[in-house]
Amino acid sequence: MATHSGEAASLSTEIRSFVPGVLVTLVVTLVAVAGGRIEERAFGRAIIEPLVLAILLGMAVRTLMGEWRAGESGIRFVSKNVLEVAVFILGATMDIPRLFASGPALALGIVLLVCTALAGGYAIGRVAGLSPNLAVLVACGNAICGNSAIAAVAPVIGAETEDVAASIALTAVLGIAVVLALPLFITPLALSNYQYGVLAGLTVYAVPQVLAAAFAVSALSGQVATVVKLARVLMLGPVVLFFALRGRRANGGASESSVSLGKLIPWFVIGFIALATLRSTNVIGGELANAAKLIAGWLTILAMAGLGLSVDVRAVRAVGARVVLAVGGSLVTLIALAVGLIKILGFR
Repeated sequence: MATHSGEAASLSTEIRSFVPGVLVTLVVTLVAVAGGRIEERAFGRAIIEPLVLAILLGMAVRTLMGEWRAGESGIRFVSKNVLEVAVFILGATMDIPRLFASGPALALGIVLLVCTALAGGYAIGRVAGLSPNLAVLVACGNAICGNSAIAAVAPVIGAETEDVAASIALTAVLGIAVVLALPLFITPLALSNYQYGVLAGLTVYAVPQVLAAAFAVSALSGQVATVVKLARVLMLGPVVLFFALRGRRANGGASESSVSLGKLIPWFVIGFIALATLRSTNVIGGELANAAKLIAGWLTILAMAGLGLSVDVRAVRAVGARVVLAVGGSLVTLIALAVGLIKILGFR
């Protein structure tokens, strides 16, 4: 009886620890949505979409508040767990045949771009003077999915804690800059909504950043970007396996790092694919899809607020100039490769 009582008390304490951070993200979300409504009334449309506004407001609040340990667990819960639920539900709104109307070219293009970006990013890192392990982390974060890729690859290659912290800090801040700047490419490059969705999915680092960069432009852009991005995430498994096998060979067949393939494909990616399949086969009807779109939209804005509150722009100060050069150069290369791929394959 005492054991059950202790477990209940522990659970209650854990739940209470989430409350401050969750409440702040809710407030930022409501202010962002209200700001979007005010923009619509003043200008006819939201100049800065609530998705992006939530990130900016969250970053501003984090900068003013500084380190806030009491809110960390709640903010982390919203930016990670709530986002995963939002992506899962988004699957019910997807029409996969429509998004892949261009045939297998898009899927092949994603694989080609990830492999090329990995090789190019590693080369740029080494030229910039980074250690082999840090160059690998920067390349993987740039080519696949930012912090998640860095965190997954780091233990496999035996990366130093300082290298992991440096690459993650810069990737988090630079990723927000890409979200804000990428829509500016639409007019000069004459991109359609579909093409822009492909560009966002191929270049933006993290899943929440992709949603912010793409859905702020159009629903089609957001849907295309989500599918492309999740396909990039699926490349993480083969890439981690590659580095694990390479490390095993380098150690004469022995490796201290173990790779669990079951952990390389997140549950929400599997769920997204399952719901997208049900939607594409009309098992999930239009009304349910519309409800899913509304719920996922609100959860996504909430996750964006959590993302903004998680980003400390001052963290860039602790990152060396060589890492900045390597990440920036890799990002420019990735965008150039993505634009070239879109034009060459003739996506419409």
